[in-house]
Amino acid sequence: MSNNTLQSLFPQAPVLLGMVHLPGLPGSPHAVAFDEVIAAALHDAKTLQDCGFSGLMIENLGDFPYFPDHVPAETVAAMAIVADRIKASCGLPVGVNVLRNDALSALAIAATARLQFIRVNVLAGTAVTDQGLLTGKAHLLLRERQRLGAEHIQIYADIRVKHAAPLVARDLAQEVEEFYERAGCEALIVSGSGSGKEVDFEFLRAVKQAAGPRPVLIGSGLQAGNAVELLRHAEGAIVGSSIKLGGQIHQRIDPQRAAALVQACRGRHAEAR
Repeated sequence: MSNNTLQSLFPQAPVLLGMVHLPGLPGSPHAVAFDEVIAAALHDAKTLQDCGFSGLMIENLGDFPYFPDHVPAETVAAMAIVADRIKASCGLPVGVNVLRNDALSALAIAATARLQFIRVNVLAGTAVTDQGLLTGKAHLLLRERQRLGAEHIQIYADIRVKHAAPLVARDLAQEVEEFYERAGCEALIVSGSGSGKEVDFEFLRAVKQAAGPRPVLIGSGLQAGNAVELLRHAEGAIVGSSIKLGGQIHQRIDPQRAAALVQACRGRHAEAR
């Protein structure tokens, strides 16, 4: 897998995916009125588009504590409605992540709402998390993608995902190779230990070295101050906490923070060229 798949969606480098974090959805302990969910999502999506982000990723952040593998039907329905509204309101590529690790529901939402990519926290291997042991289901996901005629939907997969630890230590180069070649992801995501936490620079560099020309995205901790250094070793980043009001993950997008990050990242790329 080369960069071409990622570049087909995001021709401008670096790729910057802004998070549309949803408040609590129907049925969750922190649920809010669904009209408020839609309004907040559309507001954040417009802000991110206006600030120059490459694409958007929808996530049910407010649904904690999260189901490990399979979310209930009302969550899938709510996320599909929100995804459809966002897709109709903006011209950017849109993706979805269903927490904690419901890749099949993410794929169903993406296929129904005409999205272009999904994020899978544990695509391969087994991780120890606060939801217990999570084991990847790449074998089911890729078959379902083919069955739905949705091969165009790209899969971005976390390696040694945040808020977790691998069940056993493995050779990193072999692990990276297997994600691309055996689990079938289009890009790898490298995050820090938790949401908003900066990635370990040496780990990021090692993953990118093992990945070669295949795409790597930074999954947490990117901000204007570290963008120049970190993006030397990745094709782009997924950004949430650092562009929120006060840098707080459960707040709405701060247009000034978001615009400053885009400017820093685009400026870095121009210098690199």
